[in-house]
Amino acid sequence: MTSEIRQLADRLIKEHHLLREEYALLIDSRDEESAKYLADAAVAVRKKYYGNKVFVRGLIEISNICKNDCKYCGIRRSNKACERYRLTEEEILACADEGYRLGLHTVVMQGGEDGHFTDEVLCELIRKIKAQHPDCAVTLSLGERSRESYAKLKEAGADRYLLRHETADPEHYAMLHPAEMSFDNRMRCLRDLKDLGYQTGCGFMVGSPYQTTQHLAKDIQFIEEFKPEMCGIGPFIPHHETEYANEPAGSVELTCFLLSIIRLVHPRVLLPATTALGTMHPQGRELGILAGANVLMPNLSPVGVRKKYELYDNKICTGEESAQCIRCLATRVEAIGYEIEVGRGDFCS
Repeated sequence: MTSEIRQLADRLIKEHHLLREEYALLIDSRDEESAKYLADAAVAVRKKYYGNKVFVRGLIEISNICKNDCKYCGIRRSNKACERYRLTEEEILACADEGYRLGLHTVVMQGGEDGHFTDEVLCELIRKIKAQHPDCAVTLSLGERSRESYAKLKEAGADRYLLRHETADPEHYAMLHPAEMSFDNRMRCLRDLKDLGYQTGCGFMVGSPYQTTQHLAKDIQFIEEFKPEMCGIGPFIPHHETEYANEPAGSVELTCFLLSIIRLVHPRVLLPATTALGTMHPQGRELGILAGANVLMPNLSPVGVRKKYELYDNKICTGEESAQCIRCLATRVEAIGYEIEVGRGDFCS
């Protein structure tokens, strides 16, 4: 690590801010020494606000039906080989009950943009989960909707909303998405969610097709300015039924480096060690935690549908029962000196 990079790192640690070109220089100049230096600083900052707790959320993948045709995604509309499914209300409520029985106090309902899940259907689901488990947080990750829709879901009891921005660069966004999808609309959604009082999550893929260091620097700058309560990043993993099937996967090492930077940019952010990290490396989620992450999302979906929710190839944990997933994560987390926390795990304001 050169003296220039050390100075940049120290400024980031102290001020939680760099210029875009400085973020790019930090990324391009990274080595083992600078990665460890930033990771140690990120862990210290995270422990200041959250101790050694790793928050656990119960993920329910409610549908792999999607109207969109994102070029990188395995459940894209044009993938005719995708075996589609949609959970019933009874199945979703049973998954939420199972998560609660296992001690989890956050339910994350994630899915493609499936027209079946209208405001009325979702509001009824949210109300029933809240009625059965009033001490639980409900998080949604169901794509782009109107401001009015987000407002109705919030009124019904939704607490959080995850919507990855995917890239903060409009031209790069257009390379990853079909023409009918708009960067401006994605940003409008994120602004609406914040304005409506959701704990709001954004995020991006690391190593996505055509991504440059400048794109990554822009992403970090966006996170610095938007200040999301949550931020999900993970390595790009190609899916064999997309046009990016032969593109190289993203890097675990770079993802962890960026996790450390994001923690230092926004010290209180809730930062997952994603399933994609665990898919790319046997200890990927542990590496994420050691770089500054503090959230894990075990899968509560029925085992029979887990392999069908295939955003990318070779996704892990598709055959385990929910209780197995949580026991496994607890053991892994304890082995690196942390402990899982199954409470709501709200953003530390």
